[in-house]
Amino acid sequence: MAENPLPSASPTPLARAERFVWLTARVLEQRRFAYHFQRGGADQVETALTAYLNEDGGYGHALEPDLRGPVSQPLHTAHALRVLDSVGRCGGPRIERICRYLTAVSTHDGALPAIHPSQRDYPSAPFVPVVDSPPSALLSTGPVVGLLHRNQVWHAWLFRATEFCWSAVESLEKSHPYEVQAAVAFLDGAPDRPRAEAAADRLGRLVREQGLAVLDPDRAEDWPVAKGYAPGEHHFPHDYARVPDSLAARWFTEEETARSLDRLAADQEEDGGWPIRWRAWAPGSALEWRPIVTVEALRTLRAHGRPVG
Repeated sequence: MAENPLPSASPTPLARAERFVWLTARVLEQRRFAYHFQRGGADQVETALTAYLNEDGGYGHALEPDLRGPVSQPLHTAHALRVLDSVGRCGGPRIERICRYLTAVSTHDGALPAIHPSQRDYPSAPFVPVVDSPPSALLSTGPVVGLLHRNQVWHAWLFRATEFCWSAVESLEKSHPYEVQAAVAFLDGAPDRPRAEAAADRLGRLVREQGLAVLDPDRAEDWPVAKGYAPGEHHFPHDYARVPDSLAARWFTEEETARSLDRLAADQEEDGGWPIRWRAWAPGSALEWRPIVTVEALRTLRAHGRPVG
């Protein structure tokens, strides 16, 4: 009788995630996965992203899955910029055109609203309300301004938007995790590095004092959930410091960061994807978000030196 063959090695996190991506992801996330983990090309990512581009230079078509419909939105366009940045294509005529769109949808103080009123005719998540005269929002402005500065993009729109971000970040008192993430995205790219470091130090103290980062994942229930967030919608050190050279990495000890990354690695589900922690309000948006979250989880783990496969 032939001997039983040795059991095959367990699939790596990357192999499990690849199967999940092929089963569930949009073409854009498939191309992004291939670029980051399979030596795929940046051109293919750009081609997939172009499907979401509108004639006004902004992006729509549910690129950011919680906003449905075709119309351009600042949050969609910020998402597009992050994709372009991740493949080294954050420059040239396309970025100039995006900046013209950002100028056109800016508020009276030169910053970005979270949601432009044009979203009113289409479905959107209940936690992103649409109003007729939306205020400027650090949530939408900070990541865009920081990313453009980090890529040495210069445009007239940036001057007032940068001043808005400085004012918003330096006046934060009572905050919440997504706003802090937006502030970090701005500070990590802000050209005035001493000022950014000082602001980040103050923000880190605020995060710890207000319990905005779970420092012991085994006792997550001991940390508060921000008002309006879903039950269990906690944030961890890796959510703020997605790369080791982020200013937010200084907020946490090596042990706290290691526990956070352990938690992130353990969150991979049986189907190979990572879960979303915020409120799932529609089946389609939840399905589209998970591959995005999965690609970002793998990128974060790899950036911090964790093996993924």
